[in-house]
Amino acid sequence: MDLLNTLVDKGLRRELPTREEALAVLATSDDDLLDVVAAAGKVRRHWFGRRVKLNYLVNLKSGLCPEDCSYCSQRLGSKADILKYTWIKPDEASQAAAAGLAGGAKRVCLVASGRGPTDRDVDRVSETIKAIKGQNEGVEVCACLGLLSDGQAERLREAGADAYNHNLNTSEATYGDITTTHTYADRVDTVHKAHAAGLSACSGLIAGMGETDEDLVDVVFSLRELDPDSVPVNFLIPMEGTPLSTEWNLTPQRCLRILAMVRFVCPDVEVRIAGGREVHLRTMQPLALNLANSIFLGDYLTSEGQAGKADLEMIADAGFEVEGTDRVTLPEHRAASAGGGCGSHESAGCGSHEGAGCGSVCGSHEGADAGGKASVPAANELRSDLVAVRRRGAGTDLAPNA
Repeated sequence: MDLLNTLVDKGLRRELPTREEALAVLATSDDDLLDVVAAAGKVRRHWFGRRVKLNYLVNLKSGLCPEDCSYCSQRLGSKADILKYTWIKPDEASQAAAAGLAGGAKRVCLVASGRGPTDRDVDRVSETIKAIKGQNEGVEVCACLGLLSDGQAERLREAGADAYNHNLNTSEATYGDITTTHTYADRVDTVHKAHAAGLSACSGLIAGMGETDEDLVDVVFSLRELDPDSVPVNFLIPMEGTPLSTEWNLTPQRCLRILAMVRFVCPDVEVRIAGGREVHLRTMQPLALNLANSIFLGDYLTSEGQAGKADLEMIADAGFEVEGTDRVTLPEHRAASAGGGCGSHESAGCGSHEGAGCGSVCGSHEGADAGGKASVPAANELRSDLVAVRRRGAGTDLAPNA
């Protein structure tokens, strides 16, 4: 296809595709899907080889959020039966992080629900960052605490944070349809604050909330303009008890096209498959590794993910390798200018979070035993059986999945 040849050429030169080209990727047929994956895979391998970076989430504070983000199980008014707890202690967080690092993770993503941190919260998280870094040499830490006030990003940077995550989630035009307690502009402002403080910015999207192709292209083009070092791509799992509980709009093929489009628009950026990969990609997860160069290991914020051992086996079986701490994630031209992490050190990368929660769509998804076509829900059918609520790890007495 002339379209794919053009997109590969542009990707290798870091040239922005046109909107029409990005929309055309999303409109390709199933017959052309493997060609699309192969083309985007050339761009992925050019910049990142066959390395897959592993990231690990630690939910510092779960539920009880005052924001009304429709996709989130931790939102105001959520009836989702998730774990709810206030701030865990720095040593507990460090122990949780150690499990993920032992499994091969390079980056720990510290997440807390809420509109944004108070100055006291920043102190708490700063202590946690110091505890993790003091006990784990070479680890990078990404914070995801919501909207930042002036000076807070600088304080996190001084405490040792390498990156900050805050997702745009959807297009500016449709943002008010999913959240009313803060604005799209608020999110953009927080990403700018992270950049200005010298933190590596991580910002991504959520697909599957009923958006159009145009909305998806809009948000990805906006991300390209913001220029984060990492872009987490979340696939909504409609959790029972949230306003989007009947929004089952994704197929594995649709997810692959979205990942390919993101790779073409953001060719040299760490593209991370975040929330929803087990449920929506299912047995196609290994194919998605040809598009994204980063995933989460183990569980998410409020939901369970694929077993960590299964993640590692999947990577090896697909012919990829786990990125070690001796490798820089980002290409040299990006690593040289990265704010403080996400490739500027030996261990790089960033989280996959949200404003009130982290990249895995506030953790309100993932990980049930979703198999073949028999488990694909019909449109607007409630399928809570595809979602396993997290009952282990941070905030519990049970060992984490890593």
